Amino acid sequence: MNDTLLQPAALIIPLILAIVFHEVAHGWVALALGDPTARERQRLSLNPLRHVDPIGTIVLPGFLALVGSPIFGWAKPVPVNHRRLRNPRKGMMAVAAAGPATNLLLAVVGAILLGLLVRFAGDDLGPVETFAAQNFNNFILINVFLALFNLLPIPPFDGSHIVEGVLPPGAAQVYARLRPFGLPLLFLLLLVIPYFFPEWGVVRRLVLPPVIWASDRYYALAQAVAGG
Repeated sequence: MNDTLLQPAALIIPLILAIVFHEVAHGWVALALGDPTARERQRLSLNPLRHVDPIGTIVLPGFLALVGSPIFGWAKPVPVNHRRLRNPRKGMMAVAAAGPATNLLLAVVGAILLGLLVRFAGDDLGPVETFAAQNFNNFILINVFLALFNLLPIPPFDGSHIVEGVLPPGAAQVYARLRPFGLPLLFLLLLVIPYFFPEWGVVRRLVLPPVIWASDRYYALAQAVAGG
C-alpha cells in the first residue's frame, strides 16, 4: 500500500513544483519588464491550485494515461499583456524564455540535492532516503523535459513566442497567424501522427534525444557533488 502511494507521489510532487515555478517565472519576468497583469490577478503565487487548468492539468493527462497515449498537458497560463511591456517584442521573448530557463535551473538544484543525498547517506538508503532520491531523480527529468518540450516552436508553447521575437516583423506577423491553430496542430503532431506513424513521433525524435543528453550532464553534476 505504501509503495502504491509513494510511487505516484514521487512523480506528482516534482511535477507540481516544476509547473508552478515555470508559470510563476513568466509572471515575475513580465512584472520586471513592466507588465503587472499577473500580480494584479494574484497569479504570482506558489499555490498550485492557482495554476491548475481543469482540462489541461487533470482531464486530458488522465485520459491519455488511460488510453496509453503519450501524456502531455498544461497549467493555466500566467496572464501576460505584451502591450504593457516596455519593449513588447523583446519583452515577450524574455517572458517566454523565463519558464524553460527556470526549469533548467531547478534541474541543477535537483542534481545538487541528489548528489548531497548520495554523499551523506551512502549506499545504504532507508525508506525516507529512497523516497527523496526518487523525487530528486524525477525532479531532474521532469524539469529538463518540461524546458525542452516548451521550446518547441509550436503555438502556444514558449518556443513560438521566442521565434516571433527572432523573425523580422513581417514574418513574425505571418507566423503569429498560426496561433489560433496551435492546439489542433499540437494534437496532430503529438497524438495523431505518432499513432499512425510511430517512427515520426515528435517527442521521440526531436525532444527525447536532447532530454537524454542534457539529463546525462545533470547526473554528471550529481555524481561530482556526491564525490564520485
